[in-house]
Amino acid sequence: MSAPLEGIRVLDFSRVLAGPYCTMMMGDMGAEIIKVEDPGQDGRSGGDDTRYWGPPFIGTESTYFLAVNRGKKSITLNLKSSDGLKIAKNLASRADVLVENFRPGAMERLGLGYPAMAALNPKLVYCSISGFGQTGPERERPGYDAVVQGESGIMSVTGFPDGPPTKVGVSMADLVAGLLAFQGILLALRVAERTGRGQWVDIALLDGQVSLLTFQAGAFFATGKSPTRKGNLHPMITPYETYKTADGYVIIAVGNDGMWRKFCPMVGLPLSGPEAEKFSTSAKRVERREELAAILIPQIARRTTAEWLADLRAAEIPCGEVRSIGDVLADPQVLFRGMVQEVDHPTLGPIKTTGIPVKLSETPGRITTAPPLLGANTDEVLSRTLGMSAEEIAELRRSGAL
Repeated sequence: MSAPLEGIRVLDFSRVLAGPYCTMMMGDMGAEIIKVEDPGQDGRSGGDDTRYWGPPFIGTESTYFLAVNRGKKSITLNLKSSDGLKIAKNLASRADVLVENFRPGAMERLGLGYPAMAALNPKLVYCSISGFGQTGPERERPGYDAVVQGESGIMSVTGFPDGPPTKVGVSMADLVAGLLAFQGILLALRVAERTGRGQWVDIALLDGQVSLLTFQAGAFFATGKSPTRKGNLHPMITPYETYKTADGYVIIAVGNDGMWRKFCPMVGLPLSGPEAEKFSTSAKRVERREELAAILIPQIARRTTAEWLADLRAAEIPCGEVRSIGDVLADPQVLFRGMVQEVDHPTLGPIKTTGIPVKLSETPGRITTAPPLLGANTDEVLSRTLGMSAEEIAELRRSGAL
């Protein structure tokens, strides 16, 4: 069977992470992704900024760029050129989806904003990703991941109580925005199938992070007090945290009272009597968190991580160890699930990439091509999509449009 998004053409003006992550996922599911990049002029380097971010590099290729741009075609267009702009509009008129993550107003100034593109192609799904959204008093603010992690409150609840506010170890604001953009585009495509009309998908990094506050926001709504950093502690469940063992760390997640009763014998706690009653329910354990921790911490520190994992798994209590990225990418379960893949790059040869997390039984996604070299598909796209001749393309290149 064909891939889920086969036949969908995406014109991708995005760069860095949120937009490219979204369009990479669409490409994995069969969409044609035409990545529009600046050719570079007057000594400026062309293309997505992340082509130059590093180290590390593989050869001359940025590992950052390689991580989120597979399955795409790269074309170069000088959008400050009238001919380059005309080509962009012609491609938009033939696209199903347009994705951009410039600061609000930038695409309008180029003549490529949503109203103009919707008039040109009424069925177009137009997705804009920005730091603070297309509306509101702060719409024009530049929004990078770390800035939004701070301003959304995520950093205020990340880290240890006696340490500074801390950002998440991956670019959470960007990646969540990419996921939400993918979701929004699919919803809008579904509506376009029914009505023949596209729409504007407005994704803000800030909105995405605020939506993740969930139970932390719920706690504030209920008490009027802002939650604070608790390190590896869960604010509403215990034990549900990381403990030091004799040789490392173990994560123990006792999520309900049934698990607690299985866990008690492992740490020398009784199952009946006054001492047991103090910790018999989840709420009681949270209320006496410090008293309970004083019992658990020395008990868990006496044994090795492997010993704890063996006993906890035998009792079906969720648990794990803190692993390095290298350990994760060599893990048998991760490999079995296809979350490490290999793809042939035109200059680097075989390179590894993370796999596709959405598994579909009948129409699975597929990694088709490696991240493209800058402008590698310009001639192909212009000839096949717009019907241009080799001579016309060569003249556009001479004029500085490509």
